[in-house]
Amino acid sequence: MFSPNFNPIMDAQLLGGALQGISCEKDVLIDILTQRCNSQRLMIAEAYRDMYGRDLMTDLKENLSHHFKEVMVGLMYPPAYYDAHELWHALKGVNTEEKCLIDILASRTNMEIFQMKEAYLTQYNNDLQQDIDSETSGHFRDTLMNLAQGTRMEGYADPSTAAQDAMILWEACQQKTGEHKNMLQMILCNRSYQQLWMVFQEFQNISGQDLVDAINDCYDGYFQELLVAIVLCVRDKPSYFAYRLHNAIHDFGFHNKTVIRILIARSEIDLMTIRQRYKERYGKSLFHDIKHFASGHYESALLAICAGDAEDY
Repeated sequence: MFSPNFNPIMDAQLLGGALQGISCEKDVLIDILTQRCNSQRLMIAEAYRDMYGRDLMTDLKENLSHHFKEVMVGLMYPPAYYDAHELWHALKGVNTEEKCLIDILASRTNMEIFQMKEAYLTQYNNDLQQDIDSETSGHFRDTLMNLAQGTRMEGYADPSTAAQDAMILWEACQQKTGEHKNMLQMILCNRSYQQLWMVFQEFQNISGQDLVDAINDCYDGYFQELLVAIVLCVRDKPSYFAYRLHNAIHDFGFHNKTVIRILIARSEIDLMTIRQRYKERYGKSLFHDIKHFASGHYESALLAICAGDAEDY
């Protein structure tokens, strides 16, 4: 994504020409915006404002439509603002989009959560935790609220407490009382990833069962989906996103919002690894599957972000 011979003024000029011509030159938008990193795109937006006295994001919104617009506009948000934007729409849309809340809050680091809450407040003048509180319910809400605090321990692991934690998780899967559900989510939301790796191993030793299977057997609904997402993210975040992309592409007849959100949000974090996991796990490349289901400029934009190796084409 990072462009080495980067010239924001020249890019801004080309974008201006593409947007202000009689017909919008979408290929130019794709060539520039998908081939720059986020910080470069923000510099282009600044140069664009200086040059035309207009806001690039607004011009993109006015000239584009449908999913192609979502991709191009999405690329223009700084990462924390993009997360905030997605959460706001997931919480405040006609129906709450639980899967979007799960994808974001189960996978972000403390720092990412802190920045996203700041961005949410700045952008919408609302408190993210208050909105989660009012728009969701039950143990699903309690777990989201816990994750949104961004208080997970980092880097700390204590083997002596791993067996205790595993025992608590096992009891929570047996007894399923409100108190047990609370203990379950407290452990999964607050222990460090290093600690949880040991806890999952101990759980397997105690119960003879994988924790994901145990959660699936004992719980249901969005609470269950959220707990599983946390466990999968602790184990291997790129694998989790590969699984979510595969679901979005194949189980929902191409769930555009999910595909767009994951590609944009992970593009500068672990998209290369997600692509690798996708191919290992499903036999076909992510590039191949997007090509098969999307079309037009929308397809070109997604493929440009996804990028691919020669054998993916």
